[in-house]
Amino acid sequence: MNYRKLGKSGLMVSEVGFGGEWLERHPEADSIALIKHAHEMGINIIDCWMPDPKSRSIIGRAIADCRDQWFVQGHIGSTWQNGQYVRSRDMAFVKPAFEDLLERIGGGYIDLGMIHYIDTEADWQASMNGPFIEYVHELHEKGIIRHIGMSTHNPRMAIRAVEAGLVEMILFSINPAFDMHPASEDLMELLDGHFDEQLSGIDPERAALYRLCEERDVGITVMKGFFGGALFDPKRSPFGVSFTPAQLIHYALTRPGVASILCGYDTPDQVDAAVAYETATPDERDYASVIAGAPLHSYMGQCTYCGHCKPCPMEIDIAMVNKLYDLAVQQSEVPQSLRQHYRDLGPTAADCVGCQSCESRCPFGVKIAERMVKAAELFGE
Repeated sequence: MNYRKLGKSGLMVSEVGFGGEWLERHPEADSIALIKHAHEMGINIIDCWMPDPKSRSIIGRAIADCRDQWFVQGHIGSTWQNGQYVRSRDMAFVKPAFEDLLERIGGGYIDLGMIHYIDTEADWQASMNGPFIEYVHELHEKGIIRHIGMSTHNPRMAIRAVEAGLVEMILFSINPAFDMHPASEDLMELLDGHFDEQLSGIDPERAALYRLCEERDVGITVMKGFFGGALFDPKRSPFGVSFTPAQLIHYALTRPGVASILCGYDTPDQVDAAVAYETATPDERDYASVIAGAPLHSYMGQCTYCGHCKPCPMEIDIAMVNKLYDLAVQQSEVPQSLRQHYRDLGPTAADCVGCQSCESRCPFGVKIAERMVKAAELFGE
């Protein structure tokens, strides 16, 4: 495993990291074993944006024997209310949620205290003026969070945070689909034959962010590097072709400022496939030829199963409904196994009341209410 300095934090993090999302989907013992296996493979950074007690406890128990060998990104503002995730700046929820995180992770500190998910100017103002940011600074001054970071999907908000001198690192969504210009642009003209070396073809704001982070020594850790797995499947990939883990990891790690890509894992084999990047050949890492030979499509409107659509007033697990729907529509007939997974969710798409509050929180403009209707029809409700 190679290690990179995470900006001015000085932390030496594994360039292949661990995205903790979906840990709660598996038996606790299996998820604990998965994290331990990742550590054995040299991974030493893990993100915990998840507010649910099960995910947090899994991480804490998995790293308990080697807490000082892990760097944890713990989010401030990700709260658990009535059994659901709610992004909040209300200190009545923010403070107990962070204290719960601190207790479950263990060690009495969080390495990277992440200001959770700021994507809009309004949320920036709400977060930066008042008790929320005061609490973040208080935690930092006491050493309870050792470094301040922020998570965002919006390059403008990321640039805002870097220019304000607020953060030492950013958790940002990076993959080829997110970076490229809209589909109306001519791909070959955008690439101009120098895609990797000069960032040609990348949206100017995102390119500016990467360069600014490198100039200001603000490290970047990467989320959404696999686009929720969609980039592995030509039927779901916005490019109409598939990439490999090595290609997508290499893409992220060749962006200026990037120190680590936090991949999502369900099995030890997936960990091994990601870590195999370290011994991959240049041809195995080559993503540029895949992009150059593919038609470019827009990524907006496609679900990455990030879960930021929560909370749902009907308690629908929207991300999982979308994931099962996307898997089902690829097949000529919906497998019984998928139908059973769908039924096991509890509230399903048929329970959607079309309030669209979830759509206001989606970073990628997914028309969720429409997809709920389609999912209910597909699964025969």
